[in-house]
Amino acid sequence: MHFHTQNVHFPNKEKAQEVSKTKPIYQTSAFTFQDFEEMEQYFSGDKSYLYTRMGNPNSDDLAKGTADLEGAEMGASAASGLAAILAGVLAVAKTGDHIVATQDLYGGTYSLFANDLQDFGIDVSFVDMESREEIESAVQENTVLLYSESITNPLLRVEDIEGLSQIAAGRGLRLMIDNTFATPYLIRPHESGADIVAHSATKYIGGHSDVTAGVVTGNKELMQKARGKIAMLGSNIGPFDAWLGVRGLKTLAVRMEKQCRNAASLAEALQSEKAVKKVYYPTAASPEGNGAIVSIELADGVDATAFSKELDWVKVVPTLAGLETSITYPIATSHRPLPDELREKLGVTAQTIRISVGIEDERDIIDIFQKALQQSAARVNS
Repeated sequence: MHFHTQNVHFPNKEKAQEVSKTKPIYQTSAFTFQDFEEMEQYFSGDKSYLYTRMGNPNSDDLAKGTADLEGAEMGASAASGLAAILAGVLAVAKTGDHIVATQDLYGGTYSLFANDLQDFGIDVSFVDMESREEIESAVQENTVLLYSESITNPLLRVEDIEGLSQIAAGRGLRLMIDNTFATPYLIRPHESGADIVAHSATKYIGGHSDVTAGVVTGNKELMQKARGKIAMLGSNIGPFDAWLGVRGLKTLAVRMEKQCRNAASLAEALQSEKAVKKVYYPTAASPEGNGAIVSIELADGVDATAFSKELDWVKVVPTLAGLETSITYPIATSHRPLPDELREKLGVTAQTIRISVGIEDERDIIDIFQKALQQSAARVNS
């Protein structure tokens, strides 16, 4: 070969002899075949991969790893949590269908349901999922799906998944649960009857604040549909992001164990702070713990922005999870899309702060929040 050809074609076609301890990153847009006959084997099901938008070993690893932990038959990975949620919804719902969803949703999901799904001709009713009567009243002839979160964002209500699954089964509906806050370490919704489970893998599955990813899990029939939606909508995850997600998934248990323990200690410590009007933290989410999020309502007169400035090494971010403790301001970030009247009804106010507790020493976490709150209270009293 001449130089220009040789420069492009290395190495030559050959099967790799080395076996890596970890899955290599298949950073490729497409896969090669010996000839047209071998390429045709992809369409007959005898070859796994053709084009990365349709599937890739790394994205499959993330999907399968999450599905295994959730106790599901199959999973599908996507470029973000919202992409995964949309794929799960579209695996069940089509134009002319109706969904009943909890009203205390993550703001991005609320916006997707209240606005974008309407463009697909899918209608959504938002209800108080703690009221069986309200749920039953909202179900219509064309309802196909109930949707909620295992631990709600940001006020941390633990959903009665088994109760919802009974309603869904009685009315011939599917049940979909966003399990991002709990992760399968704490709650496995499929075991309580959920048909589809969604994750923003950007959060605890990735775990290191360095990847944007999503996963849905369920039975083979639903997940094949979800995977097809991801491929056709072009919302597939890239190989490197999927590889990072798998790397994070392998340390989920040890991270969640530490973060849940730290969060429980912080929630207890904040109960006695004068600058805190109310502490939101579950008490019986799971035998393994109650999650790594603590939300608080600051006392009247305590300025949220001033409080945030007192936190030194605690990061102010628009999201959650990761190894480091951080805070966010739901009315300005996660729950900005909600109408004012709904936020007020739910109790998400200008005094609501959501704390994502990290893996630092719990004494340092408690100390920095106590000092910031005491400084904030002192300013009010002065």
